Amino acid sequence: MNKPEFVYTTYIETSVEKLWQALTDGDFTERYWFGHRCASDWKVGSEYRFSKQGHPTIQGKVLVVDPPKRLAYSWDSCSPEAQRERTSRVTFDLEPRGKVIKLTVTHDELDERGVTLRNISGGWPMVLASLKSLLETGRVLDIDPPPVAKETACA
Repeated sequence: MNKPEFVYTTYIETSVEKLWQALTDGDFTERYWFGHRCASDWKVGSEYRFSKQGHPTIQGKVLVVDPPKRLAYSWDSCSPEAQRERTSRVTFDLEPRGKVIKLTVTHDELDERGVTLRNISGGWPMVLASLKSLLETGRVLDIDPPPVAKETACA
């Protein structure tokens, strides 16, 4: 049986360098990812972490770094209810297409029960729409994201 996966493709009018920066720079992620700030040295094997208001929300290991074409990392949610889920993987593929960049996000190696797939299929479109808006207009989307649990299981 195939494991479920989530694939989302969008086209963003920006440079590949600016999109890469937006994916890896905490100042950027905090703006379009609804307050979630990323931190890492972005070297293969290094740890990365997203946090919101000082509380860890997502963490994992950097798996692939090929600027400005591909970035991949493992994904472990820090929410207590997600601790039952397996570690998954997120891959960002950036492909210049004239004045736009084709961004494909693949979230795979998901929990076979589909719990993760249901959760991420609501989250990724909001995050990526806000990213696109920020890079194209300078403004993030005014969307109410799902609440983040204050209690986290990540140390």
